[in-house]
Amino acid sequence: MACTDSDYAYLREVVMTQSANLIDPSRNTLFETKLTPIAKMAGASNLEDFVQLLRSDRPAHLHRAVAEAMTINETSFFRDVKPFELLRETILPRLIDSRGKERRMGIWSAASSTGQEAYSLAMMITEHLPEIALWDVKIIGTDISRQVVEYARRGRYRRLEVNRGLPARMLLKHMTRDGEEWEIHPRIRAMCEFQCANLCASLPRLPVFDLVLLRNVLLYFSQEDRTAVFRDVHRQMAFDGYLLLGNAEQAEESTNLFTVEFSANSYFYRPVAA
Repeated sequence: MACTDSDYAYLREVVMTQSANLIDPSRNTLFETKLTPIAKMAGASNLEDFVQLLRSDRPAHLHRAVAEAMTINETSFFRDVKPFELLRETILPRLIDSRGKERRMGIWSAASSTGQEAYSLAMMITEHLPEIALWDVKIIGTDISRQVVEYARRGRYRRLEVNRGLPARMLLKHMTRDGEEWEIHPRIRAMCEFQCANLCASLPRLPVFDLVLLRNVLLYFSQEDRTAVFRDVHRQMAFDGYLLLGNAEQAEESTNLFTVEFSANSYFYRPVAA
């Protein structure tokens, strides 16, 4: 027996409550694909029975598992060329100038998925900005999904994953082949760490960041949740820090805590004094 519209509505509500991720009804079929393995592990014979289990017992760990499974984890190395050009040519050189005395830089890859964005940043810094090779540079990647955080921590990727966006020269320089997988080099891994964090809940203890990448995640949030996320991100940023959003995302519609700047046919945001 198939799930009813009411069942799908309940699942969408679970995802919304747990992660603020808005699932359009046109994507209901994704629930079948992504939740069937979880349903079987929970002892349910099909998705409909799993929904009944969620409704009746309301187990918190299964509600979290549903939200994590439905989180959009699309990513790749050096995803979108322009933002990385902007970082290399404008933002990071500015930070190098302003952080020269402290020789320290903190970067937050929010909603980091399986870690390619964080590792891409570490590779780019090592490759193009050797003057900060001896700095204390820490890139922290966070994601709501425990599964993808563990994947990122492993630092091992399949051939298909490294073929998406990673130039062959950088692959050979910064990764080592091990059977059917490629492993991130220790010097790159040492710059990155990963932890679980829900952007729409109380954030874990995090340092103050000079640069925040919050790309391609706000599209799935409601207006109210976007405003709350911007408020929390603002609290975690240095007063002269930089915020980079996805190509289709803007801050102006949701907050007045950031002001936009343009450079090299791209844009980024600077925090406004609270």
